[in-house]
Amino acid sequence: MNNLRDLPSMELLLQNATLLIERFGRPLTLDSLRLTLDETRARFKTDPETILPSIDNILDQAESHLSTWTSPTLLPVINATGVILHTNLGRAPLSSATIQAMNDVASNYSNLEYDLSKGKRGSRLIHAESILQKLTGAEAALVVNNNASALLLVLSALANKKRVIIARSQLVEIGGGFRVPDVMKQSGAKLVEVGTTNKVRVSDYKDALGAKTGLVMRAHRSNFKIVGFTEEPKLKDIVDVAHDADVIVVDDLGSGALLDTANYGFAHEPTVQESLAAGADLVCFSGDKLLGGPQAGIIIGKKVLIDRIKKHPLARAVRADKTCLAGVTATLVHYLKDEAEREIPIVRMMSITLDQIKVRAEAWREEVGYGEVVFSESTVGGGSLPEESIPTFVLALEVKSPDKFLERLRKANPPVIARTENDKVLFDPRTVLDEIMLINVLKKVLAEYL
Repeated sequence: MNNLRDLPSMELLLQNATLLIERFGRPLTLDSLRLTLDETRARFKTDPETILPSIDNILDQAESHLSTWTSPTLLPVINATGVILHTNLGRAPLSSATIQAMNDVASNYSNLEYDLSKGKRGSRLIHAESILQKLTGAEAALVVNNNASALLLVLSALANKKRVIIARSQLVEIGGGFRVPDVMKQSGAKLVEVGTTNKVRVSDYKDALGAKTGLVMRAHRSNFKIVGFTEEPKLKDIVDVAHDADVIVVDDLGSGALLDTANYGFAHEPTVQESLAAGADLVCFSGDKLLGGPQAGIIIGKKVLIDRIKKHPLARAVRADKTCLAGVTATLVHYLKDEAEREIPIVRMMSITLDQIKVRAEAWREEVGYGEVVFSESTVGGGSLPEESIPTFVLALEVKSPDKFLERLRKANPPVIARTENDKVLFDPRTVLDEIMLINVLKKVLAEYL
């Protein structure tokens, strides 16, 4: 008859757990052994006929716990969906130079807040500013940790307890349920809606301008469209009306394009340079969307306003860290050197030709020995260029159960994220960075599945 007293002692288990202790440390190994013994005792109480595990069985179960505890939840995956800026998959992959720049400052001390020429304390706020000035023509710039922070900081610094005028059609909700009205409320600004959902005129802005107006804000609808019976004034017309009333204009672009997306077959996405040329006093945009860099919020515009923003207490709470500043700078250098199409992954994905994609898809078909190459569409995603797509070719696999096949792909090492269409699993070369790894995973999963 089984007896819990027959379980090996903790001392005996530790004597046999030398390899586990070397890999995971003694305290964590001890925790895993205790948990394994507790689980065994619980099973025994439920079923006294349970066969007690051997020392090897206990060590195997403890190792399983240790592996689970020490394995990261954030993993690299292969994006074969054809969605270039896939928010759920981390948006923009970084260029080699950007990764190197971030690694250099992360693995060493840096002059983050040290003035090398003067030999005394400096400011982290200067990093990336000069290159943003050069690229955009802005008087000043500030980098924070994301674009929602940028907007919150601008509103808090310039419009607390003041009126902020915005078109009703621009009260957008971004990913995760965050809404522009909620951000404005958090800043202490008073929201003043103008126009209707589908029709906004310059006269609506003009009529709303009055005492205690802190600023006029435009929020670019980067993740949806309003079509049909619509009307909306150009940014320059809004700027002219606001400036006539001595009110500043903030343009929240969101996606932050520095290049004309129309050059790559998409609709034109308003660029940062265009907003400044239209007279916007401040422009806010993301670093990890169409810019193709690390997560960041970037504010550019009039120096007098940027200086006020830099001094606001919230600026410290949302400031960018050294790796972010290094990464943003390295990404911007690609634009400055006119090498973005070659070096920045998402720009390269947008600019690759249809013929090049077809060649890659056919090579996959040849290597895998299964499926067919068919015409399809890629999208930008990431809250940029809504409903816009460009032609692509994909490797299409017809399998018995697409959902189960996708599940196996997700459980692979590395996980592969694909998409389905017409009961076929599709793999788009446009967004795949490591083709060899993808082919190896496909071969293995197909061998097990077919």
